[in-house]
Amino acid sequence: MIDLRRRTGTSLVAVMIGHVVLISIQINTASGVGVFEGMAFGVFSEVQRAVSGTASTVTTLWDGYVGLQSVQAENEELRRDMAKLQLRLQRERALAQRARGLEELLGLRRVVGASTLSARVIAGDATPYFRTVTIDRGARDGVRRDSAVVSPDGVVGRVVGTPTLQAAKVQLLIDRSAAAGALIERTRVAGLVMGDADERVLRMEYVSNLDDVQVGDVVVTSGIEGIYPKGHVIGDVDVVQRGPGLYRTIHVRVRVGFTDLEDVLVLVPEPAVGLTAAGGE
Repeated sequence: MIDLRRRTGTSLVAVMIGHVVLISIQINTASGVGVFEGMAFGVFSEVQRAVSGTASTVTTLWDGYVGLQSVQAENEELRRDMAKLQLRLQRERALAQRARGLEELLGLRRVVGASTLSARVIAGDATPYFRTVTIDRGARDGVRRDSAVVSPDGVVGRVVGTPTLQAAKVQLLIDRSAAAGALIERTRVAGLVMGDADERVLRMEYVSNLDDVQVGDVVVTSGIEGIYPKGHVIGDVDVVQRGPGLYRTIHVRVRVGFTDLEDVLVLVPEPAVGLTAAGGE
């Protein structure tokens, strides 16, 4: 019984809706357009507006995505170009620095009153206790044991051991067992400079407490040991104090940058002049 009433009510609602639709089709608005047609147009226009807005949003998002990908690709290419330019700049800077070093070395070679040989540092000692470097010149080039090695900044050290034909080992002046005769350039006070634990500092020994030594004085080689020619710069007095005994405590800060040595000059003996059997040249 209830189902019959429900079906009857449903049918009644359907009939009423049908009548409303039929009436809407027959009735026109003031503009001459049917009511049903106006309603249908309004509904479909809203649907079209929604679809159009969605399509526009999707298109905008897609265009933005494509544009973003393009910008990212351009940025990546710019980063690669920048990296190449930085590498090129570093290479050119290194070449310029080496050119300046060679120019300074050439200038030193002109003023040194001895036969010299340019050499390049090709290796360094890994241990902090024995400070040495290897140069690319050897016995074939005239390098001998105890040949002095200098740079535009000052004294570097001396050749130790027996050089091979194409290489030689140089004991740096900052090695703990290295030593060289020295003078205070201003007063000509003599002493002996020796390596210290600090790789940038030498000790100057055997200078009397009565001698005139001041901070900033230039220290040069005296040539007394027979290895380093007289007058080559060693460094500058950094600390000077009255010692507890007869001698002052003096620290000399070297000028040579031993950690970044590249090119040096080796002082080699003058080549012997050959004589003929008749005694002529």
